[in-house]
Amino acid sequence: MTHRIVSVFGTRPEAIKMAPLVNAIDNSRNLDSSVVVTAQHREMLDQVLELFQIKPDKDLDVMKKRQSLSEITTNVLLKMDEVISSEKPDLLLVHGDTSTTFTAALSAYYNKVPIGHVEAGLRTGDKYAPFPEEMNRNLVGSLADLHFAPTVGARDNLLSEGIPTDNIFVTGNTVVDALKTSVQSDYKFSDEKLANLALPSLTSDNDTKLVTLEVHRRENLGEPIENIFKGVKKLVDDFPEIFVLFPVHRNPAVREPAERILGNHERIILTDPLATRDFHNLIARSYMILTDSGGIQEEAPSFGVPVLVLRNKTERIEGLRQGTILLTGNETDRVYKDASRLLTDGEFYNTMKNRQNPYGDGNASKRIVDAIDYFFKNIDTRPKDYLVTGQD
Repeated sequence: MTHRIVSVFGTRPEAIKMAPLVNAIDNSRNLDSSVVVTAQHREMLDQVLELFQIKPDKDLDVMKKRQSLSEITTNVLLKMDEVISSEKPDLLLVHGDTSTTFTAALSAYYNKVPIGHVEAGLRTGDKYAPFPEEMNRNLVGSLADLHFAPTVGARDNLLSEGIPTDNIFVTGNTVVDALKTSVQSDYKFSDEKLANLALPSLTSDNDTKLVTLEVHRRENLGEPIENIFKGVKKLVDDFPEIFVLFPVHRNPAVREPAERILGNHERIILTDPLATRDFHNLIARSYMILTDSGGIQEEAPSFGVPVLVLRNKTERIEGLRQGTILLTGNETDRVYKDASRLLTDGEFYNTMKNRQNPYGDGNASKRIVDAIDYFFKNIDTRPKDYLVTGQD
């Protein structure tokens, strides 16, 4: 018997991580795939859909300038009710922690449709950090029937909240699956500024060290982001062998201080947000990354690139334990100190560089499809959990 699986996502990070899973479902004998996008992020979402050759079956097109979280939630909830009525899914899949994720799951619950949560179980323990993502994923965790935890740590978070063991599958993270498609040793950048730079290759060292900066989160806006930028500027002033590339978020609260503090330095390059494939290949060629993003903490270790996390808390605890990331925060002196250490302490740098990526081996999508088949009794054997060194 074929079961109808409706995958819902709306932002670029969701799309990147859901794309390999959508393709895996498409190739399944027992599952019928339908894709619904909310277009919570319009332009950046469309780039990912094109990259992975995914054509949505329904596009809710909820994107509006300066809309509030309440408006996004209301619009998605009303439109998802219509989608579920017409698509009649046997299982609705959502990813991660966006407003689309929570609202689509809530709509499925109201319609008594089983919910599968991809990248389940991430927690910081502080409902305002990150905001609103921490509560979004907590609430989806309360609604979901299947929990696809990327790591053992995420599984343990769910168990501590009373989720039954039988409902949790440790799969690895689908973002590692996506990297296998997008990163190439002979890649030609589509962004004009990047195409004209002598970027390091994937296969050889370079005397010039590329530092990628990525910062945009709400909790860093205002004084924290200015502190981060001041630390980065001091770093570039003191280390002539590095240059910084910063794809700047379109939010004026990010763009204005970036241009004011960093914009006039010859070794700091500000670009518009990059296409997904450009950004993945930029990560792979970086010496280190400074970011407040969640996904990059999972992506960069696949290429042995150390990550300084520009937040005071992270839900990617496995990266801290494994030593692939360092929790740096957003104070000027700490940003400068931690980045300087990676430039001057070769032993420390190589320790971070050579750690195994705790977030996956590129087969998470297959494990999730197998888990869905097991849920619908299409197969008799429960899929094995994904484990790495140090997990149990």
